[in-house]
Amino acid sequence: MERLQKYMARCGIASRRKAEDMIREGKVKVNGEVITEMGYKISGNDIVEVEDKVLEIKEKRYFVMNKPRGVISSSNDEKGRQTVISILPQELRNYRLFPVGRLDYDTKGVLLLTNDGEFMNTLVGPTSILPKEYLARVEGEVTKNDILQLESGVEIDGYTTRRCKAYIASVDRKNNSSSVGIILREGKYHQVKQMMAAIGHPVKRLTRISFGEITVEGLAEGEIRELTPHEIKRLLVQSQAKNVK
Repeated sequence: MERLQKYMARCGIASRRKAEDMIREGKVKVNGEVITEMGYKISGNDIVEVEDKVLEIKEKRYFVMNKPRGVISSSNDEKGRQTVISILPQELRNYRLFPVGRLDYDTKGVLLLTNDGEFMNTLVGPTSILPKEYLARVEGEVTKNDILQLESGVEIDGYTTRRCKAYIASVDRKNNSSSVGIILREGKYHQVKQMMAAIGHPVKRLTRISFGEITVEGLAEGEIRELTPHEIKRLLVQSQAKNVK
């Protein structure tokens, strides 16, 4: 027996948390009956439908994309803009892939895609400590004291960010701007932008250069490659590593 939301996540319909929302909203049926109970369990013989479509467990796939700027990190967009799914090669669109976490519309770089909801939840769920590295072009000349502030934690929306690592990549005095690297083990909404604004250096341009040990080396913007079994294993290990300083 298996919890309904876990089965839905394994089918690649959504993360487990999103699956729970669908159950609460009455969008899920088991053997023709609407189920709204969170702890409901199913067997291998049960037929599960979401919005009247029967779910089947598909082959699990894992990819990394070099996300371009001006593309939405979503499966669809109500405004009709390009999404990371709409720019996929046609042969991959039947796998019901979705992004692991998000990158802002104007941010480029490393973005993982999968149809494995459990994998996504492990990597970006509340217990994950997977490191993600960003490079931000910001206004003004960043100082060592600014870096110490970032590393110690800054307050954004009433929340103090976790300790992190940061560094000055370059300073452009002529144009009064700096390039700053920051490695986070959490993922609050617009976190890098809010942290830099909090120390007086608004972000002009942002790139995610790594997600765990995954980079987009060798990939042009918009290109995608499949993760290796070793890379998948390392992501899972890193997301739950203990004694991280």
